[in-house]
Amino acid sequence: MSEEFDLKSLRGLTQAEVQQRLRAEGYNELPSAKQRSVFAIALEVLKEPMFLLLLACGTIYLLLGDLTEALVLLSFVVLIMGITFFQERKTERALEALRDLSSPRALVLRDGKQQRIAGREVVRGDILLMAEGDRVPADAVLLYNLNLYADESLLTGEPVPVRKVTGNAASSLSRPGGDDLPFLYSGTMVVKGQGVAEVLATGLNTEIGKIGKALKTLVPEDTRLQKEIRGLVVKLALGGVALCVLIAVIYSLARQDWLGGILAGLTLAMAILPEEFPVILTIFLALGAWRIAQKQVLTRRVPAIETLGSATVLCVDKTGTLTQNRMSISRLWAEGQFYEDKPGDDTPLPEAFHALVEHGILASQRDPFDPMEMAFHNFGSTYLEGTEHLHANWHLLREYPLSQHLLALSHVWKAPGTDEYVIAAKGAPEAIADLCHLSPEETTKVTRFVSEMAGSGLRVLGVARACFQQPVLPDNQHDFNFELIGLVGLADPIRPTVPAAIQECYRAGIRVVMITGDYPQTAQSIAHQIGLSPNDEVITGPELDVMDEVELQRRIKHVNIFARVVPEQKLQLVAALKADGEVVAMTGDGVNDAPALKAANIGVAMGERGTDVARESAALVLLDDDFSSIVEAVKLGRRIWDNIRKAIAYTLAVHVPIAGLSFFPVLFNWPLLLLPVHIVFLEMIIDPACSIVFEAESEEGDVMNHPPRDPQESILGSKTLLLSILQGVTVLLVALVVYGIGLSIESAESTARGFAFSTLIAGNVALILVNRSWSRSAFSMLLVPNKALWWLLGGVTLFLGLALYVPFLNDLFQFSAMNPFKVLLCVIAGLLSVLWFEIYKLWKNRSGQNASQQLRQKSAN
Repeated sequence: MSEEFDLKSLRGLTQAEVQQRLRAEGYNELPSAKQRSVFAIALEVLKEPMFLLLLACGTIYLLLGDLTEALVLLSFVVLIMGITFFQERKTERALEALRDLSSPRALVLRDGKQQRIAGREVVRGDILLMAEGDRVPADAVLLYNLNLYADESLLTGEPVPVRKVTGNAASSLSRPGGDDLPFLYSGTMVVKGQGVAEVLATGLNTEIGKIGKALKTLVPEDTRLQKEIRGLVVKLALGGVALCVLIAVIYSLARQDWLGGILAGLTLAMAILPEEFPVILTIFLALGAWRIAQKQVLTRRVPAIETLGSATVLCVDKTGTLTQNRMSISRLWAEGQFYEDKPGDDTPLPEAFHALVEHGILASQRDPFDPMEMAFHNFGSTYLEGTEHLHANWHLLREYPLSQHLLALSHVWKAPGTDEYVIAAKGAPEAIADLCHLSPEETTKVTRFVSEMAGSGLRVLGVARACFQQPVLPDNQHDFNFELIGLVGLADPIRPTVPAAIQECYRAGIRVVMITGDYPQTAQSIAHQIGLSPNDEVITGPELDVMDEVELQRRIKHVNIFARVVPEQKLQLVAALKADGEVVAMTGDGVNDAPALKAANIGVAMGERGTDVARESAALVLLDDDFSSIVEAVKLGRRIWDNIRKAIAYTLAVHVPIAGLSFFPVLFNWPLLLLPVHIVFLEMIIDPACSIVFEAESEEGDVMNHPPRDPQESILGSKTLLLSILQGVTVLLVALVVYGIGLSIESAESTARGFAFSTLIAGNVALILVNRSWSRSAFSMLLVPNKALWWLLGGVTLFLGLALYVPFLNDLFQFSAMNPFKVLLCVIAGLLSVLWFEIYKLWKNRSGQNASQQLRQKSAN
């Protein structure tokens, strides 16, 4: 039993006090990994195979006495470092933003108002509002405690939660461990109850800081995609090494030039080495997570980005996700009659409903967090202000909390100057009927009224009262002699963005399943409002309890509404959907939701009303609790996967002609076409094209108009692999033809080299343009904004012109004076080298349209 704690009497710190303590004591965080310096990033680049190859080539040029060539190659290293540094910092900034978002949140009282802030912003003296499932952000002392238990195993190693008691702000912190201490410790978890605490220590001064625990930030983990790409890189690298050795030997034996042979081998190694693949994954996934965060969805586990595009079922809670979680009392039932609250109606509340509202308020917290309890207070202040039905001077003596077995709670109050206790209860109508020991006939009557209200989309609560005069209160609220006062219907309007998001899911082949603790009729009404279909069948929690796996497996294929479901049953639904071959995204907010969130393919925790336990179990955190944000995340997940595929397909395609032009001249004893300086120049195009241009591509217009992809689908399936290689081969053939023609009609091999190089550069640009979309034409894609693309194309055009017509660069690239008209023809040839792919896209689109028309005609018949 505890005296009522008046939260309104606390004001918390002012913003000025918070800023002063932040300056004096720093943020509430432990030392973490420092941001890498420019030197550290440069050191990473120095270890890269491409740099080592450039260094080897530079050394050979020095041995050959070509100082200019050696210095230029090494100067390109500086450019590569610059690009790498830009990419690294962009990625790190994205990860830093994600770390800030993913840090534990804290609900504090400042300037008399409740605020949810990042845990690192908590300062000494802050008032914390703690509830079940919250992670404690700092060491604190409990000022108010309602049956609060904490898991301190992080500090003590003891798995059993410990019971807490109330203390005072003057208490001195003691070591953790054991029951009946008034202290909460940073990093521990509230597993039961609620409380209000004042922060005593932050950062390094906390118990976890004293024993040297380091913060763990985002831990890199190898995903299926990363393993696939690593395997591809290893295969290409092994094949490249074999070809390099072969080329070096052939060149050396044929031309009796061992240094030249080694240089030719190293050039081929640089041409084949697919070092862009790991870069693509690192940057696309990190920036993809950052982009998803801009849509109010925090990615806590990178593999979720890969899985998003393959989600086939979205299981969502109703309250706060599909609806606004802004409750207002809309309808009342008491003494056999209804009252409907109409906006703008100033008619006084009839006397018959005063006791119903009065005891609904008494069964709520004095200063509530819960939207339903806030609705009771708002309604009471509107209609009962100045009456004897509001009791600001009553004392709360005990609370009987909601439990899994009884969905009702009771508050025991005592009025000044009396010996009688007044008990107010509210909860699910069937639980209140149970508390009131209603007869079957009375229960049937109440159920009929509940169904009528729930059918209008209202959330229905029952309210009851009891009086008690014995000195010792019972342990169970069932021991009171309750009487039913009436029913309260609360309206929670749907979010305006939800109906359109539901339809977008259906177009994308994604099924939406509503899971709620509300009444079946309420759930069906909301389903009808948001366009959830079909909505004619409902499975309830009690039905799930008695349903065997075979029956559930049969019915879950076509039932989309689950009502009166308790959190533990979500795990049962996830297992059934996964057993049916579905890829499941599941939302949750409570401690009991954690197993289902972990079991789902994509666990989605609520950011606003969710507990820390739920957030830490989930792969994604919905920062605004809005269903449409999940749909946006799915769309972005598909976009990221598509862009990774485009970038890898382009990278593979562009390496084919580069490697071929390094290989075939040696094989057929032609003059060398590509030298290390040419390869490095090409890398200046390939690297930013991969990591900047393709990453910035917006989603395809039909990205949400096709079914989810198979989660086992390879990023480079046989079809994609074949088309990419064919793209590269056609560019290679055109470049070889141009080179051959150049050798036959021009007297200087340097001119032929310039022609072939111009063709290769133009072919590279063509590969970028056609791979921006595998469904839309390159010409229509020119109208799709991508600033990075235009910067890249402008830079390529400028540098190619300089390389062809500036004497110093002519010497460097071993080009000679060129006829501009012939160069233009070479560029046109390069641009047209992959024209066949545009024709293929056109044929594919027409075939798809014909198939769709036939399917629609078949469905109509």
